[in-house]
Amino acid sequence: MFIVLLRFAQRDRAAQAMQGHKQWLQRGFDDGVFVLAGSLQPDLGGAVVAHRTTRAALQQRVNEDPFVAEGVVRAEVFEITPSRGDDRLKELLA
Repeated sequence: MFIVLLRFAQRDRAAQAMQGHKQWLQRGFDDGVFVLAGSLQPDLGGAVVAHRTTRAALQQRVNEDPFVAEGVVRAEVFEITPSRGDDRLKELLA
């Protein structure tokens, strides 16, 4: 499982790349790789939880995000090896 932090580097450029970023997010959900996405508060950027992928494949996917490609955000990928979780998260822990 992975957490991707997308921290604003050039927030003023976000509007011009927003449509492409939303399409990128939707592809991640459609492909079954992204399971959660949202904003970092207060207005720091965004975060994505991903699973069923490799670090290399996820890094390639992250690099294709228009926000990343155009320098709107800086991306950090963190890998988590779950060892314990609530029963409601069984799908993610498998």
